[in-house]
Amino acid sequence: MCKYTYFLILILCFFSSELNAQNLSLKITGSNEKETTIITNFGYKQNHFDYNSIINEANSFHEKIIKTGYIESKRLLIKKNNDSSFQIKFQLKNKYETIEINYDSTKIKKSLISSVYKESSSNYFVVPFNNIEETLEHINIKIANNGFPFTKVKLSEIKIKDKKTLVAQLIIEKEENKRSLDKIVIKGYEKFPKSYLRRYLKIKPNKVFNIETIKNKMIALNNLRFAEQTKESEVLFTKDSTTLYIYLQKSQSNTFDGFLGFSTNEETNKLDFNGYIDLELNNNLNYGETFNLLYKSDESEQKNFEAILNLPYLFSTPIGTEISLKILKRDSSFTSVNQKASVFYQLNSKNRVFLGIESTESSNLLENKNNSPITDYKSNLYNLKYIFENRWVSNSLFQIKNRVKLELGLGKRKTDLYNEGQEKITIDAFHSFQLNLKNSFFTRINGALLNSDSYFENELFRFGGINSIRGFTENSVLASRYIILNTEYRYKLSNSIYAHTILDFSNFENKLSKTKENLYGFGLGFGIKTKAGLLKFNFANGKTETQSFQFSNSKIHLSLVSIF
Repeated sequence: MCKYTYFLILILCFFSSELNAQNLSLKITGSNEKETTIITNFGYKQNHFDYNSIINEANSFHEKIIKTGYIESKRLLIKKNNDSSFQIKFQLKNKYETIEINYDSTKIKKSLISSVYKESSSNYFVVPFNNIEETLEHINIKIANNGFPFTKVKLSEIKIKDKKTLVAQLIIEKEENKRSLDKIVIKGYEKFPKSYLRRYLKIKPNKVFNIETIKNKMIALNNLRFAEQTKESEVLFTKDSTTLYIYLQKSQSNTFDGFLGFSTNEETNKLDFNGYIDLELNNNLNYGETFNLLYKSDESEQKNFEAILNLPYLFSTPIGTEISLKILKRDSSFTSVNQKASVFYQLNSKNRVFLGIESTESSNLLENKNNSPITDYKSNLYNLKYIFENRWVSNSLFQIKNRVKLELGLGKRKTDLYNEGQEKITIDAFHSFQLNLKNSFFTRINGALLNSDSYFENELFRFGGINSIRGFTENSVLASRYIILNTEYRYKLSNSIYAHTILDFSNFENKLSKTKENLYGFGLGFGIKTKAGLLKFNFANGKTETQSFQFSNSKIHLSLVSIF
């Protein structure tokens, strides 16, 4: 029993000493009442664990008041009032508000000083005292980014001019010769396209070395889908050369997207199946090229084939090219062949501008062509297209944060009887609002407009289905103009599973049939990241303005996006 009592007393004594050690108080005063008020306004930590913490706080406080202009301040005494209370007294003296910094205009260009501090003369500039450190740092960065990375900037010959102003001389120590970037070495992915290094990242040898520019350009790699950094870039400085090492690895960027959909046929009351295949191959030849192949077949006996080839930086120039072929066959009614060819310029890592031509030829396959809304025609358009794409830095479920694709076309359509001018506008834009780590809100606007004096059924836009307004049969809606708003509230259950709502709206017009209508789609869905890819499940019901809700109109869409 005595042993336990003795042990308990030791524990109580230990915790008692700990509690006392954590309750030391500090009060800092000035040499007079005015200085004490100034010190109180500065603020400082009053409660401390031990005596060393009090001393550290006193030193930190002294450094803080010196940086604000009290360079003549002194710490006078440390007084212990009792076992848990300490008092430290400071003498602030005079506060200097500004410093006049002189510089040698024959060695330091005025443009350099003006770029940092606009209010300057030919041989001096005045800086608020509390901005001295920041100003010198900016001057150092400016000089370092101009090819002198080992520059030192300091003030010397500091003197008192008057009660509010100090005077000092600006001294800059730097190398005699300006450094340039002599060599760029890629580690890990040695076959990284050299044209992307020169044109996409815009990093070129024999240019003035600028570490800040290089850091900013490395950020652009986040928007590159086929390569990623394995670690931060490094720079090797020798006496005569500067070498940049970039550490990359080739990413899995090929995608395969497919889905299977089924619904009840209103005429036969049997299940109809439809689906599509969307294959995208990226950088398989280590050139940065992209090849897309799309094949879609739906229950309305409509078949769609599309192939797109994108070749960036032709012959190491900043110009790329994109060609595409699209074939549409609608049962035994018509076929349309669309061909596009364009050149594009990559403005930066996120923006591209395209200029090209588009040719479409459509043929009526019906035996009886009299009074048919389907007509043989040929059209030629000149297109201007803009694409903005911003990718997530690290998101296993969603690769792209926001995207804008806007295309304008102007040209003519020809038939056997007459020619007429046409304009076409298409837009596809989406953005994901990240509310917090688990919640996000996705919005997408997709629309198109065909402006013409007359319209044929085989040239109208077709939409509906999982990639447009959900709850409707694939490509079941024909329109000369339409706009679609897709929204999803997404909740991330884990790093590989998310659930979402479906709320879609569309307004469209068909000038051929002289109809205008609103469409609505709503439902639920989820996505699961598996070893095979991202599996998506959507259950949606669509209705028109004049149609009442019917559960039998619901559509189930399954798709699988694999990355390999």
